[in-house]
Amino acid sequence: MTVRLDSIDVKILNELQRDAQLTNVELASRINLSQSPCLARVRALEDAGVIERRVTLLNPLTVGLGVSVFISISLEKQIDGALEHFDRTVMALDEVMECYLMTGDADYLLRIVVGTIQEFESFVTQKLTKIKGVANIRSSFALKQVKYKTVLPISPSKEGDSPRVSRPKTRRLGKRQRGSRLGET
Repeated sequence: MTVRLDSIDVKILNELQRDAQLTNVELASRINLSQSPCLARVRALEDAGVIERRVTLLNPLTVGLGVSVFISISLEKQIDGALEHFDRTVMALDEVMECYLMTGDADYLLRIVVGTIQEFESFVTQKLTKIKGVANIRSSFALKQVKYKTVLPISPSKEGDSPRVSRPKTRRLGKRQRGSRLGET
């Protein structure tokens, strides 16, 4: 389900997509919002499933995984049982970074990473060809990664587009109340 995002939500998400390690204090400062409402919005975005998880991105070359391969898979039959079996099996393969059920000539498109051509050969012969129902495997090696990004190009939603992110009601405090609430006199 798509949720409606306002301009503040988009600012929060863009900052967190660039650096998920930001503290709430840093995030609030960057988007020009006080800390408490900022944290409430982040939690609401998490509760709504907009923020799924936070990860650390590794450079594959520095960890010995410089070979990126796109593999098109065709199954013998495109019936529910065969698709479900392939899905479950591929989910368990660490080399598979992405897997898509496709339209067109192939049933699936995989992106895998390995360290060497020999590891790729072993992956194909020892794992992919052993999956029941696989009829055809075609591979294309990436020569160079021209663009890779993880930041989604989001923008504020238009009115009526989708359900709004549910946020807790906040009460505005006067200057005197804010000071006493923060322990200031």
